[in-house]
Amino acid sequence: MNSNANLDNDIALLPGVTAALEAAGRVLIDRFGTRPDFVDRADVVRAIADNDTAALAVMRPALEALRPGAGWAEDELESGPLPAGEWWVTDPVEGNINHIHGMTDWGVTATLVRDDVPVLTVVLLPLSGDTYTAVLGGGAFLNGTPIAPSAKTRLDAALAGTGQASPRETADTFATIARSTEAMLNAGLVLRVSVPATLQLIQVAAGRTDVFWQHSAVRSGLVSGALLVSEAGGAVSDLHGDAWTLDSTDFLATAPRLHDEAVAVLSPLA
Repeated sequence: MNSNANLDNDIALLPGVTAALEAAGRVLIDRFGTRPDFVDRADVVRAIADNDTAALAVMRPALEALRPGAGWAEDELESGPLPAGEWWVTDPVEGNINHIHGMTDWGVTATLVRDDVPVLTVVLLPLSGDTYTAVLGGGAFLNGTPIAPSAKTRLDAALAGTGQASPRETADTFATIARSTEAMLNAGLVLRVSVPATLQLIQVAAGRTDVFWQHSAVRSGLVSGALLVSEAGGAVSDLHGDAWTLDSTDFLATAPRLHDEAVAVLSPLA
């Protein structure tokens, strides 16, 4: 748990983190178009890298100045635990694949992880100006207003979501995704399959959707949403219902009353 001193210090960081993300967001809005002219995979990869470089150029120095002793997790597609101490885990263009193709489902995220526990996060959606924030022990907020998950009690009323963690998934993981997708189509009401994970998780935290799960893991795609959902009052675990950590190989976030039923559906396929 966050001590009172850490809680106060982390809350005090929020304006600076938000300002750093807003600066990156302005860069990305200037780069946003509606008609890509890609021909092949190399064009897509180049556009993604160029976006990351442009956003990080303004975002990274600002975050490092806020917490000079914190490390920086370089690879956005990495998974697993981090060394001891504080680390910035960011995605300068969360949903980069959507941004470069002219779609609106993208944002900017930054999460401070302390001894492998997410303790502060900001998720900014530059096109709408919406800002989601959470500090461990301090609640979750949208534009300064507290958010909470849905009150649904049955999975057959649930709007659920999933998606692949990264382009690096294996054929076995894709097969597992297919099986769990079929299971949730039968158990839930409606299923969305999309990326990025963070933009689905903010909807769980805010009570607009009810379940999100993912096979395999990318650290930068889960830490912000995990903190937002848990601080909003939702349930976060792995697919077997055990506590989720950066060492977990899968992920589940739900409205609190749907967690047990979601685990029952998904755990046999994990």
